[in-house]
Amino acid sequence: MAPQDITKLIVRTSMKDRAAFDLLYRQTSAKLFGVCLRVLNDRGDAEEALQEVFVKIWTKADRFAVSDLSPISWLVAIARNHAIDRVRARRKPALDIDAALDVADPAPGPEAMVVAGGESERIHHCLDELEKGRAAAVRGAYLKGESYAELAERHGVPLNTMRTWLRRSLLKLRECLER
Repeated sequence: MAPQDITKLIVRTSMKDRAAFDLLYRQTSAKLFGVCLRVLNDRGDAEEALQEVFVKIWTKADRFAVSDLSPISWLVAIARNHAIDRVRARRKPALDIDAALDVADPAPGPEAMVVAGGESERIHHCLDELEKGRAAAVRGAYLKGESYAELAERHGVPLNTMRTWLRRSLLKLRECLER
């Protein structure tokens, strides 16, 4: 079919001529289906898109401007743009970059890590100043999570003695850290 014939069919379609629209469909649907299929890569999607494209052609035929340009180019542009819109609609929407501001990083920042590293060194230095058995009891209770009863049994002392050791050791640690 010649370009001027397709132009006439589009013009008649703009006047809601169903016979012209039917003929336009029969003459151009294969080409437009190929465009949709190439963009969508799915036969079922391309078939649905083609139906939607022809609905657009029916409703927008009055926007077609008769010129020396190929009318099939206008039809192909409608099909291609519609297929691209369907591809974009399939994609998950990108999150707004501002949403990233609300995501908190649970890890301490660089400054906090330096401070914590320095504090850790100070604590270990002060633990080394304690008597060896008492430093081991403090490490067991506060770093390993051992119970007072477990520590008392391991060190061979009564439970209340272990509590006293730990309380006095913590007081000495505080003195050391305040220096």
